[in-house]
Amino acid sequence: MASSLPAARHAAPPRVNRRERHRAEIRDRLFRAALELFAERGFLETTVEDITEAADVGKGTFFNYFPTKEHVLATFGAERIAAVERALERARKEPVLPVLRALATDLAGQAKERPALLRAIYAAHASCAPVRAELQKRLHIGRRLMTQIFALGQERGEIRRDISAAELAQLTQLVLLGITVAWAMNPESSLRTTATGVWELLCPNLLPDKKRKPFTGSRGVKA
Repeated sequence: MASSLPAARHAAPPRVNRRERHRAEIRDRLFRAALELFAERGFLETTVEDITEAADVGKGTFFNYFPTKEHVLATFGAERIAAVERALERARKEPVLPVLRALATDLAGQAKERPALLRAIYAAHASCAPVRAELQKRLHIGRRLMTQIFALGQERGEIRRDISAAELAQLTQLVLLGITVAWAMNPESSLRTTATGVWELLCPNLLPDKKRKPFTGSRGVKA
């Protein structure tokens, strides 16, 4: 009997692991089903019951993973924040501009080339105060992380210094957001291709003083 005790101790972790894997699988099914329905029907038109039916789970199961359907969009946004966090880690060890380029195109790729999903998400942002608040929170976090990336580039002389890192992060974030909105409205080419083209236009203006023309701001805009 004594010999069976170690076996029992070793058997417990796999049961825990299987349970956690099962929970992760259910959560992913709910998440993916919700995004599919948001793209097909719209965020406001999709109910929790619709999501659980599509995921083939009980209605009450949804609330074990997401307090509200708005939290599904928060999870979608969390994936993008995680990408910026990974970019910051890379920027601490690698040149900043290639990291920023990869970030710009990878963020575009996360939409999985689905304009209907993006349109549903932006519509939710426009019409639902809790979703809009979550968007603002996410933009703030992303901007703070990007500010750190730009600051690293400025410290190394890789990025222009006549504009603060915070302002560069804000302007770049606005450009990337504009890309996804414009593409979602009129997806004539792939989102990644569009983002890459815009980045190639933007990148020279991030270079240090000796490699680009002086910044003129609004003074350079002609009527």
